[in-house]
Amino acid sequence: MDSPSTPGPHILIVDDDREIRDLLARFLERHRFRVTAARDAREARRAWPNGHFHLVVLDLMLPGESGLDFARWLRAASDVPIVMLTAMGEETDRIIGLELGADDYMPKPFNPRELLARIRAVLRRAGDPADKRHDRGTAPIRFSGWTLDPARRRLLNPEAVEVPLTGGEYDLLAALVERANRVLTRDMLLDLLRGRQAGPFDRAIDVAISRLRRKLEDDGRHAQLIKTVRGGGYVLAADVQRE
Repeated sequence: MDSPSTPGPHILIVDDDREIRDLLARFLERHRFRVTAARDAREARRAWPNGHFHLVVLDLMLPGESGLDFARWLRAASDVPIVMLTAMGEETDRIIGLELGADDYMPKPFNPRELLARIRAVLRRAGDPADKRHDRGTAPIRFSGWTLDPARRRLLNPEAVEVPLTGGEYDLLAALVERANRVLTRDMLLDLLRGRQAGPFDRAIDVAISRLRRKLEDDGRHAQLIKTVRGGGYVLAADVQRE
């Protein structure tokens, strides 16, 4: 199913449930998105080269190649934002998906309006031209030799080489940098990034922090830049300078 004449960002839906595919396609089209729907990873791969997609809605439980394997392939090919659809109780798969670089997830069954809100939020974080937020400032921010460039939403290492970040990783780092030396709880970070409260088993922030530490070359066991505060949350322990 493809709707090339519909204006707005192009969404790829990958789900083997025809009813869900059709429902989401119609719903998103009514909200001015272009939609291409695929029933499995093979169809999605065929659509990918010429799709110019802005975001992928991906079910993890696919026939044949799994959603996790397809997400791994997507991350190797592109930084396109990914919103995962997971069945209730798939805690392990959800965590693996987030570790692979997915930007958000929705448990099934879900409310289409909530998914729409998540899609719009992820597109804003990714800096999509069709749904772009205003950054608090565009001047480069320096911390511990690293440079965060809000104008281009990128991170440069001490050698001025760009370190690729997903939209979610960039926003998480920006939230920490803008509140340097202040403890931010998981709930606060989730609220800043996604506008929702953390559940008792929600490890999304922990997974994202782990990925961010690796990219900042900050040893997780003895992290000196993004520190874990026992029973509290996380803090960016660095002097920050804005040019």
